[in-house]
Amino acid sequence: QVQLVESGGGLVQAGGSLRLSCAASGSIFRINAMDWYRQALGKQRELVAAITNGGSTNYADSVKGRFTISRDNAKNTVYLQMNSLKPEDTAVYYCNVHYYSTYVDWRSEHAFGSWGQGTQVTISS
Repeated sequence: QVQLVESGGGLVQAGGSLRLSCAASGSIFRINAMDWYRQALGKQRELVAAITNGGSTNYADSVKGRFTISRDNAKNTVYLQMNSLKPEDTAVYYCNVHYYSTYVDWRSEHAFGSWGQGTQVTISS
């Protein structure tokens, strides 16, 4: 079992900043990719940013230049620094972690996925 604990959401004015954190714990041998998704009210969940275990990153066009994803492998934690926030960034943000539970899983490339509980981000205009 793997648990993800998210923190850092809240209410800020447009133009402000927030930093989200997601810490993974439990039966983890190695973490592969770590992602942040968001889901606005009435909309589908969308990928915001992703980071590989090697540190390569990918962003949705809507957040490029404003959001930065990073990770601390020693702490099994992924972060999302969000700057120049806009009202359209309002959503519940979820982290998603791809991991291997055991050495055997890693060698056979049998990865698992786990979702955080979500954290609300609200941007006022």
